Amino acid sequence: MSKNLLTLSLICAVFFFGINPASAQNEVTEKLNMILKQPPYLKAGDTVAIVAPSGILKNRDKEIEQAKVLLKSWGLEVVIGNHVFNKENHFAGSDDERCEDFQKALDNPQISAIWCARGGYGTVRILDKLDYSKFKQNPKWLIGYSDITALHNQMHNEGIESIHAMMCTSLQDDMATIKETVSTFKDAIFGKSLNYTLEGSKYNKTGNATGKLVGGNLTMLHTMLGSKTSIDVSEKILFIEEIGEYKYHIDRMLQSLKRAGYFDNCKGVIVGDMSKLRKNTTLWGTSVEQLILDALQDYNFPIAFNMPAGHEKDNRAMILGRTVELTVSKDKSTVKFKD
Repeated sequence: MSKNLLTLSLICAVFFFGINPASAQNEVTEKLNMILKQPPYLKAGDTVAIVAPSGILKNRDKEIEQAKVLLKSWGLEVVIGNHVFNKENHFAGSDDERCEDFQKALDNPQISAIWCARGGYGTVRILDKLDYSKFKQNPKWLIGYSDITALHNQMHNEGIESIHAMMCTSLQDDMATIKETVSTFKDAIFGKSLNYTLEGSKYNKTGNATGKLVGGNLTMLHTMLGSKTSIDVSEKILFIEEIGEYKYHIDRMLQSLKRAGYFDNCKGVIVGDMSKLRKNTTLWGTSVEQLILDALQDYNFPIAFNMPAGHEKDNRAMILGRTVELTVSKDKSTVKFKD
């Protein structure tokens, strides 16, 4: 629900039911400034569950084994979902099987983090099958990106922080090629401070902002629009990334979000990787950076490009739901996560 809709609800409540305006306004403010729960950071001996809520893991046994080895090298225990390697058409098992693995990980108090094996597509099909009641009593870290954005949205609306970071299939034969990806993932789950300095860009829209970080894959944010899993970005900083889309489709999604009031009270935007963009027979005519600026030209919030997060090898971890301080200039931008 946007800030405007919340305000409208306040007016209606006062008019029809005689609710005290101050009390109703306090409720609105509380919703906008909700403090999210931080799951306990991991320590040696804790257990991570690897699950596959989305696409099929065809011939990906090696990466799952690498993931187990990596976690164990950090002193962590690992359990693998019973259905991770199942196959049903596009998915890593049926909706019920993927849901079963995820639900067990949510409910088990001995699990400290849920690491998604891969993205692809399929998470949205299990969102409404999951029961989050035990999870909210015993919060744990959800880790992943891309299609996992749907679950990040859900966790945010349940009041729990989560981690936008690498997945098991991100692992490479040459680990040196993903050094920062792995090290920031480790920093995030073990509670080390995250602070990033981004390369400057002539497209940067300068300014400063502070707010909770939300977002993820643009397609998934657009897919959630109008549902109970949509994110309210009022007073927050929005991160977006994308892969494999036409520029006109990126513009279409931004225009759709804009018309829905998505950006009306947003504090700032951080743009990650826009990877493997497809070329239409009719060229768009500008860079994707200019496309984004044009779509958001009616807003005064700062916009930072060049966040190394998304579908490239350098995919830095970010804690969603955590308050960040964003400073944007043409020469550089900084993103500082508040402890």
